[in-house]
Amino acid sequence: MAQRIATEYVNASLQLTAEEMAGFVRFFEEQHIKQQVRVLENGNHEVVLEDDAGQEEVRLTFEREQDKYVCALTCRIMHPKLTNAMRKAVSVFRGDAVVNRIYPNYMMTYHYTEGTVRKIVEIRGGESRVVFEFKDTIGQLEAAFRIMDVEKEIEVVRGAINQLLDLRNQCKDREQIAIIDERLAQYSRNLFKLEA
Repeated sequence: MAQRIATEYVNASLQLTAEEMAGFVRFFEEQHIKQQVRVLENGNHEVVLEDDAGQEEVRLTFEREQDKYVCALTCRIMHPKLTNAMRKAVSVFRGDAVVNRIYPNYMMTYHYTEGTVRKIVEIRGGESRVVFEFKDTIGQLEAAFRIMDVEKEIEVVRGAINQLLDLRNQCKDREQIAIIDERLAQYSRNLFKLEA
């Protein structure tokens, strides 16, 4: 298996509540990552993560926005322990990110949405190939079912319109024809909405 050279976080973002922010700090303690946390005057937090040898650090600035701490991050990490801790943090704290895992002859790009990998693309020799892409099969089936419900409703409305037209053709009373015309107008408006 190829040895990874580096991991790049491109446009990574985290949004944490105050409770999640405390959990974020504890998370890196549990991963045995050296860290320094500074609370700035305006309520922002700065978290500096270091590898064991102190050769590499990642600086995360969380800006206070109402009841959330928001961090936008772009960085390059080379040491495996720090890389794995960051990967887990993005997943556990439901971050969004594009992560490039760089190998000697190729690169793998992972697209995270709310902490879940949604797409993996391999880039080799200037060409890209989708290795994995999340497909929301259940969501797609539910959407198709809703479309089928609309189709059935259209069929019912058309049937009702046909019955009212037959009734109108047979009716001689002007009052009854006016009532039928009003109902036909309602069904026609409904049908127009459903078909749109």
